[in-house]
Amino acid sequence: MDSLRAKPIELIFSVLGLIIIFSACNSTAELPRLVQPSKPDGTLSFLVVGDWGRRGSYNQSHVALQMGKIGKDLNIDFLISTGDNFYDDGIISPYDSQFQDSFTNIYTASSLQKPWYSVLGNHDYRGNVYAQLSPILRDLDCRWICLRSYVVNAELVDIFFVDTTPFVDKYFDEPKDHVYDWRGVLPRNKYLTNLLTDVDVALQESMAKWKIVVGHHTIKSAGHHGVTIELEKQLLPILEANEVDLYINGHDHCLEHISSINSGIQFMTSGGGSKAWKGDVNHDWDSQEMRFYYDGQGFMSVYISEAKLRVVFYDGFGRVLHRWSTYKKGVYSDI
Repeated sequence: MDSLRAKPIELIFSVLGLIIIFSACNSTAELPRLVQPSKPDGTLSFLVVGDWGRRGSYNQSHVALQMGKIGKDLNIDFLISTGDNFYDDGIISPYDSQFQDSFTNIYTASSLQKPWYSVLGNHDYRGNVYAQLSPILRDLDCRWICLRSYVVNAELVDIFFVDTTPFVDKYFDEPKDHVYDWRGVLPRNKYLTNLLTDVDVALQESMAKWKIVVGHHTIKSAGHHGVTIELEKQLLPILEANEVDLYINGHDHCLEHISSINSGIQFMTSGGGSKAWKGDVNHDWDSQEMRFYYDGQGFMSVYISEAKLRVVFYDGFGRVLHRWSTYKKGVYSDI
C-alpha cells in the first residue's frame, strides 16, 4: 500500500517529527506549518470527511467506498478530517487496533492514499490525545497527519487547522461520566489566549489567494449541537477580521452550508462520515443563511484555482446533493 501513496507525504514527514514536539507545548510563538504542493496546473482538489471512526459500521465503509470513487474522478491531492476520528473514546495508545480497524482498513482505495490532515474532536479528547499525535501512527500508516493546531501552506490556499475542543466550557464544567485528556491544554486560559493569538497572526501574515479554517466544532449550525457560543464569541471575530473564505467543521453528524450575513465567510459542515442523526435539525434559520442541509451520511469536495473555489456535497451513495462556487470578485451559486 505504501507504494500507492503520494510523494508529497515524504517531504512532509521529514519535518513532522519536530513539529509534533512543538505542538505538545502549551504555548508556541508560531503555528507549525506544513507544505502541500499543488498540481502542475496550479489547482488543488481535496475531500473532507468528519465523525467517521466506527470500525466500518453506521455506513462508514459505504461512505469510504464512494470517497474512493469521487477521489479518483477528481484526482484529489489530499484529504481533511474534521475530527471525532475514533469513537467513542479516541484511542488508548498508538497500537490501539481502532486505528487500523477504523482508518487503514477502511479507506483502502488508491485515490485515498494521500495525506490526511486531521484535527482532534471531543471524542478524541476522551482517549489518549498524545497517541493520536504520535509519530508511531505514521509508521503504521504514513497518510496520517494530526496535530493540535497548524497551517498547511498549499500555494493558492492556506488552510488553518484549529483545536476547538478546549474552547467548549461544558467539557470542563459538566464532563458527566467522560474523562478528557487535558495534558498540554492546562492552564486552559493561557492555552486559548496563545492559540487565538497564533491563529490571528498566522491569518494576518497569509499571502494566499484563499484562506480556509478547519475545526471540529461548529460555529454556525442547524444541527443537533447548533451554534458553539464560545467559538462565535472568541474565534469568529478573528476569522471575520482576516477575511476567511471558508470555515469547515464536523461535530454535527450532517452535511450543511450556511452563508454569513455579516461577512463573506461560508460555514461548511462535513460530519457525515458514519453515524448520522436523521431528522435532528433546527428549521428556524433565515433562508439567506441556510443554503443546504442534509441529515444523512456523506462528505464534501473542494476544488481551488486562482480565480475559483468550488464546494460539492455528496451523500453516502456518491450522489451530488449541493454545489456552490465563488470567485474572488463576486459570488454566485450554481446549484
